[in-house]
Amino acid sequence: MLFTSSIFIFVFLPIVFSTYFFLNKIKLTKASKVFLVFSSLFFYGYWNVIYIPLILASMIFNYGIGKILLSETQYKKSTTKLILIIGIIANVGLLGYYKYADFFITNINLLFGADISLLKLMLPLAISFFTFQQIAYLVDCYRKEIDQNNFFDYALFVSFFPQLIAGPIVHHKGVMPQFANIRNQIINYKNIAIGIFIFSIGLFKKVVIADTFAYWANDGYTVTRALDFFEAWVTSLSFYFQLYFDFSGYMDMAIGLALLFNIRLPINFNSPYRATSLIDFWNRWHITLSTFVNMYIFKPIINSFEKYTFSKGMVAMFISMFIIGIWHGASWLFVFFGLLHGAGVVLNHIWKKKIKIKIHKFVGWFLTFNIINFSMILFRADDWSDVVRVAGGMIDVKSLEFPKLNSLFELPYYTVLLDNPEGPMYSSQIFIGIIVAFLIVFYVKNSNNMIKNFQFKWYQSLLVVVNLVTAFFFSIHFIDSPFLYFNF
Repeated sequence: MLFTSSIFIFVFLPIVFSTYFFLNKIKLTKASKVFLVFSSLFFYGYWNVIYIPLILASMIFNYGIGKILLSETQYKKSTTKLILIIGIIANVGLLGYYKYADFFITNINLLFGADISLLKLMLPLAISFFTFQQIAYLVDCYRKEIDQNNFFDYALFVSFFPQLIAGPIVHHKGVMPQFANIRNQIINYKNIAIGIFIFSIGLFKKVVIADTFAYWANDGYTVTRALDFFEAWVTSLSFYFQLYFDFSGYMDMAIGLALLFNIRLPINFNSPYRATSLIDFWNRWHITLSTFVNMYIFKPIINSFEKYTFSKGMVAMFISMFIIGIWHGASWLFVFFGLLHGAGVVLNHIWKKKIKIKIHKFVGWFLTFNIINFSMILFRADDWSDVVRVAGGMIDVKSLEFPKLNSLFELPYYTVLLDNPEGPMYSSQIFIGIIVAFLIVFYVKNSNNMIKNFQFKWYQSLLVVVNLVTAFFFSIHFIDSPFLYFNF
């Protein structure tokens, strides 16, 4: 059940919303939470019911470990720490089994000439997100930063459907007090207005912009011949913009949906394509993942050193970025993605601390934008041949020719015709789309600022209608694709 689907928008959401607030209105607060838990599990199970027992078992296990860590029984510090370590290992082990087992088996077979059969496990939806979220919960319990809670409160924290599938990664102490707030148990019409407004923006980003770029990116990555200069850049930029509008569109919808229930989720994007350095980029992109890695990986590594030095800090930073890379997927491409960003962020810190030569803002942006764009080839490519074809074409200036364009409405808007036997011809809409995407990411306020400055204006209502109608038109005429981060 996608956020973009008719069954979600017109059936699931209205039923859950009205029932939840009705139960709160008649003072059945606990029942409202239980209902929301079961609704969220139904939403999760709609994808594949076989994984409901998995997420339930994970929640029961982590809730039990958390109760022990929060217990007032005076365990020795070493015992409590051991319990925490067992909890973390169990969560990482579950994630590793489903996500990385076949990757390790494949590489063992290659290295030692073995013939171990692959497990061929289907990756459970959202396992990367709910695993990290529960690890953070256990660490917070160990630090005694969480109050005692009942199982259904904990289950709601893990399974709340707006953020269950692809984040943002939330903290128990940031979300559950909002559910406990009496004011949030009453319908708030301002939050509904903001929520619908932001949801409509996210819907437009995903269905109209991201899915359009998906056609162009997929055309470039699925051809087998070498790409010329313009083909390669169209391919890489198309995926670069697809990824941003797809993931940020999901986040806008998640934030908007949560606001309908008077819950404010943390922001996950802050205009990342305006970043002027790699450090700046990771402070703007997938913010809750960066925050998690900083709090629960980088800082513990730093604290493990007897004495902090800049060099040790850079080692911790490199390891943290490497983990971000492999968190995204079980592939050598993601390993190198993490290594590349780890090296880039470390060099960025060294430049700031040691060299201290200021770079012009535009130069910083230009370098950052293109480094990230090149690195995202690793993110999208199916294998190394894709990386060579796309990256090779982008630097193949010998193949630079002014592109032949068809008329604006001559071909279907998504046709790239990269395999035209008479030579490459490009749909004019591609270049218009790329230009418009640049204008949006640089000059349009991001959704975070829109929420802050939201006021009831007639043109905002008009924008909601335009977004919904346009998205509906696109969804019935073109194939609706899942969100990219559902794969992680």
